[in-house]
Amino acid sequence: MMNILVTGGDGQLARCIKDIASNELNFIYTDYLALDITCLSSLESFFKAHPIAYCINCAAYTAVDEAESHPEAAFNINETGAKNLALVCKKHDTILIHISTDFVFDGTKSTPYTELDSPNPLGVYGVSKLQGEKHIQSILSKYFIIRTSWLYSEHGKNFVKTMLRLFQERDLVKVVDDQIGSPTYAGDLALFIHRIIALKSTHYGLYHFSNLGATTWYGFAKAIQEVSKSTTEVVAISTSEFPTKALRPSYSVLDTTNTQEVFGIENENWEKRLSKVVSRCH
Repeated sequence: MMNILVTGGDGQLARCIKDIASNELNFIYTDYLALDITCLSSLESFFKAHPIAYCINCAAYTAVDEAESHPEAAFNINETGAKNLALVCKKHDTILIHISTDFVFDGTKSTPYTELDSPNPLGVYGVSKLQGEKHIQSILSKYFIIRTSWLYSEHGKNFVKTMLRLFQERDLVKVVDDQIGSPTYAGDLALFIHRIIALKSTHYGLYHFSNLGATTWYGFAKAIQEVSKSTTEVVAISTSEFPTKALRPSYSVLDTTNTQEVFGIENENWEKRLSKVVSRCH
């Protein structure tokens, strides 16, 4: 039976992968206590003990604002961790599926970003993720880097679950209305990852994956409010009214055309998907 390693095994994407995992494959889920990707010797020992066909790297430092104050932590996991995985995957002929982010872009475009657009991250988080991508591309030939955006699910911590909690606690919620992106259900990304493996695809490279359509964080919050039938008032504010440590791209919609064509998939609209997921979050 083929072994598939999933790092960041306690995160929302890994849990979505687990929800739909085939019994015909042996998935091994590890958190940072079980397998520290920042330690190359630990990875070497693990790969020697377990022959791994695919490594799905869901491990990441994703605290965008905290990364500005703790850059070493972000770079350690997002850059060094990715580099270490690339090195050990090359040595053991393991295919690496690595999750990256829309935050590698600066948001100055007004049309969706393709895989050919030049990255220009605005903050530490985006820079650290981009550096991780570059190491993988320079070390490996057998890799899939998947950039995604605004990930949410019924698992873990994410915008949808935060909004549902705030709707229970508050009469009014303020949300920024001048940052545009594509909310993406982690379960759909998990399905795409499973498809790559099921197809035994050799179309290695960089891909963009998100649900279709675009909105602002305010629009996203309003949609969550409507689906959940909350009576909490949702108020639109500007980014300047809600200052954060890290700059965020004002537009980070990803163009998924190439991904859909190469892998023969049809991505779901974000609003349709949201309505199906919110009921499972209650």
